[in-house]
Amino acid sequence: MVPEDVVKAALRAAQMRGVPVAEVPLVAVAEEAGISRSTLLRRIGGSRAALDDAVRAAGVDPGGQLSVRERAIEATAGLLGHDGLKAVTLERVADGAQCSVHSLYAAFGGRDALLYAVYERYSPDVDVDIVLDAPQQELRETVRSIFRIVADAFQHEPRVLPAIIADALARPGDPAAQAVYHKAISRMVENVGRWITAEIAAGRLRDLPLLPLVQQMVGPVFSYFLLSPIYERFNQVSLPNPEDAIETFTEAFLRAAAIPPAEA
Repeated sequence: MVPEDVVKAALRAAQMRGVPVAEVPLVAVAEEAGISRSTLLRRIGGSRAALDDAVRAAGVDPGGQLSVRERAIEATAGLLGHDGLKAVTLERVADGAQCSVHSLYAAFGGRDALLYAVYERYSPDVDVDIVLDAPQQELRETVRSIFRIVADAFQHEPRVLPAIIADALARPGDPAAQAVYHKAISRMVENVGRWITAEIAAGRLRDLPLLPLVQQMVGPVFSYFLLSPIYERFNQVSLPNPEDAIETFTEAFLRAAAIPPAEA
């Protein structure tokens, strides 16, 4: 069930823009609700349609049918999360979005652009960028915030990010899988790299080679939340709750890479 405060935020955002709720971007709803986009997606169950249904249940018409673009993005995300990248054919997307393949070409230009649009919708990139572009905060809190965003991206349905990574690892020689993976990961790695470079220059992080430092920061979090669904099947393994895991990874990274105030 979509929380009432999210429904109210969507209504306020629509009123301020003078458009139906169905035409308000999710990032605008998240901003109005005072939460990150990834948190919004988790709270509405990963589906724009769920938000519109909740608005309708509150007695407000959210507007007409979602556009072909919106329907296609949701249909593709569902296929990715359930069956992986190989299942995403334009024919199956068109069937799920209740449109023609020609309409998909008109909206996206092709399968690659559609996949990238899906990743942009469900990726942690935008929220990570917001954290990194915000006024400087305490180093620990920045690292913790990034880890929370990444954890959300791995955990909420549909599980787009895990599907993309798993497909790239399973098919290292497939150009299509690698192209999507490259677009999916490169932007966040580049932005985190720029932030780390600035923190090194400011004397808050150790001056270590950049790529290993980026990997040391995001690698453990990616690995843990990517593989958690598998670990959960092992009776002898007891997983900490996500927040405790995030705190552990934050502490580990800072111990390895941060310069203590006395040394700065």
